[in-house]
Amino acid sequence: MSTQTTSYERFPIWRRIEHMAMLLSFTTLGLTGLPQKFPEHAVSVFIVGLLGGIEGLRIIHRTAAIVMMLGTIWHLLVFGYLAYVRRTRLSMLPSLQDLKDGIQAVLYNVGLAKSFPQMGRYTFEEKMEYWAFVWGTAVMVATGFMMWNPLTTVQFLPGVVIPAAKAAHGGEAVLAVLAIIIWHMYGVHVKRFNKSMFTGKMDEHDMLHEHPLELADIKAGIA
Repeated sequence: MSTQTTSYERFPIWRRIEHMAMLLSFTTLGLTGLPQKFPEHAVSVFIVGLLGGIEGLRIIHRTAAIVMMLGTIWHLLVFGYLAYVRRTRLSMLPSLQDLKDGIQAVLYNVGLAKSFPQMGRYTFEEKMEYWAFVWGTAVMVATGFMMWNPLTTVQFLPGVVIPAAKAAHGGEAVLAVLAIIIWHMYGVHVKRFNKSMFTGKMDEHDMLHEHPLELADIKAGIA
């Protein structure tokens, strides 16, 4: 008896490459950025020494930042193409239904709702994480540019923005790393290991559990 299950494509190869580039650049930024925020910690001292001193660490950090910025530009270009040329449905945009799903999920988790919300291509949690990443990237790029180019910055803005940018950059970095370790790792790799961003596919069982409305649309031929 065959145990093979039907799989559905969720992410084409170019999306997976984009995700891998972001994963590697973000990890590198975290490993080279936090030692600069906490320079006296023993782990920070070890990492700085391993990478050839503070200047070597900063070169790696800035290179990873450039990779992430290029990835962001690519993402925006693809977004524009899909939205305005292909007229693809923008399923990652938040909606009122996401708020309803979030409330129902909380009520279900505390035993006040009978069922977990049925969701489509992207869950409210995935949308929250995506837009948090968008906001975080915008803050990190803006503040990072100010710190990297202080003389250019003060030609247009008061000098006080440099220490303010440093504080915002470091705080957002800590928040982003904690969000990935606690929120993303648990939701994607611990609670239910979602391999679709690496394989590009999701089997029917997982689709039924995670994205039942999308699965219904696929089977109805309207996805």
